Amino acid sequence: MNIKENINPYIFRGYDIRGVYPKDIDEDTAYTIGLSFGSYIQNLGKKQCIVGHDNRLSSPSLTKSLITGILSSGVDVYDIGLVTTPMYYYAWEVLNIPSGIMVTASHNPKDDNGFKMAFDERGNACGDMIVDFKNFTFHKQFKQGKGNLYQRDIKEEYFDLMKNSIHLGSRRIKAVIDCGNGATSLFAKDLYCQFPLDFEVLFGESDATFPNHHPDPSVESNLDALKKRVVETHAYVGLAFDGDGDRIGIVDNLGRMVPIDQYMILMMRDILPKTDKKRILFDVKCSKAVEDEAKRLGAQYEMYRTGNSYMKARMFSGDYIFGGELSGHVWFRDHFPGFDSGMYGGLRMVELLSHHTESLSELLEDLPIYYSTNELKFPSPDDQKHHVIEKIKEYVKEHGYNMSEVDGVKVLFDDGWALLRVSNTGPNITARFEAKTKDRLQQLENEFLTILKKYNQ
Repeated sequence: MNIKENINPYIFRGYDIRGVYPKDIDEDTAYTIGLSFGSYIQNLGKKQCIVGHDNRLSSPSLTKSLITGILSSGVDVYDIGLVTTPMYYYAWEVLNIPSGIMVTASHNPKDDNGFKMAFDERGNACGDMIVDFKNFTFHKQFKQGKGNLYQRDIKEEYFDLMKNSIHLGSRRIKAVIDCGNGATSLFAKDLYCQFPLDFEVLFGESDATFPNHHPDPSVESNLDALKKRVVETHAYVGLAFDGDGDRIGIVDNLGRMVPIDQYMILMMRDILPKTDKKRILFDVKCSKAVEDEAKRLGAQYEMYRTGNSYMKARMFSGDYIFGGELSGHVWFRDHFPGFDSGMYGGLRMVELLSHHTESLSELLEDLPIYYSTNELKFPSPDDQKHHVIEKIKEYVKEHGYNMSEVDGVKVLFDDGWALLRVSNTGPNITARFEAKTKDRLQQLENEFLTILKKYNQ
């Protein structure tokens, strides 16, 4: 293994390291990241770390090189093997080791890969922590040593956590589960068999070419097969997981995609009456219906920036009982440790339905009505996208609009909002719009997409 001399700086993103294999990230890159990581955490007083990986084709070789680098810095490694990202998170608690790396590119295309890192008790690295690590890596002042390698299987302990955290009611639920050939395909069937419910699995074979659909349940077209099967089998609910298993997608009994902000409202209605800690967190992409419902239920709430690492850290620093973001990350801290897990999020949906006689579609009928777009994605080079957002902010200020800058620019009106922000996972700008009427929605979309196209050239 060789130290990589010309690592692409753009693989260091807002809350992880991510790029195309082998163009941006290869085995020498992984070795160098490992050597740097081991050296970096030693400066923080850490001598052990956890490493896991998903089922992507490049993950085994990248993980092997990464571990070689970490060991060469003098840090001990607990290798937990092929796991979902939530299983890796739980390993932090089981092993009482807060430092680690998960080799995964989550829901990105099949040729991508990357590293989710935790240096210490602060949790997943993000923002300035990633920048500091990038600068440390490029400086190449690495330590030399000989760490020890240990193997650890976390599966049964993880399953026990799930079984102890779910309490089903008397109604037996029939579900369809779409693993999308991702990492959950190795665990979901065994886990869900632990509970008294009827289910079948779609795309439950581990295949990192993702032959059936892209493993991102926040994109409705990726749920087409699941929607069809739910209707065909008269299932009560459809559950979908992303590539590394930390996000959930929902389909109701009528075969309709349930946006995660609507799922969040159902969970808030279930959780908040049972707790004194009425504190809710949601990201800037969520519907105003979440805010409306939090107010109705007497909860304190915060709209925060999008991103797993940012949201998870804020869940704990703000002491929130429940939180979620539109992409499908959800965090439960009522009787669960508070990390995001698609399989657990699915079980919570099953649990809720098992205590109600109404169908999922009926439970959704009285939710506040807003009209919104899907999350829209526009290609924008990494060295340009931040400048584009700054130009849009100038436009908003010139027009005297009310604006939140917690994540990009969210323009707030009495009858709707417009959100434009840079993607932290790729060279894109994302946008979403919501309004009380369809006409107003179209107006907002036309105005701000015109401005976006003007500057994003």
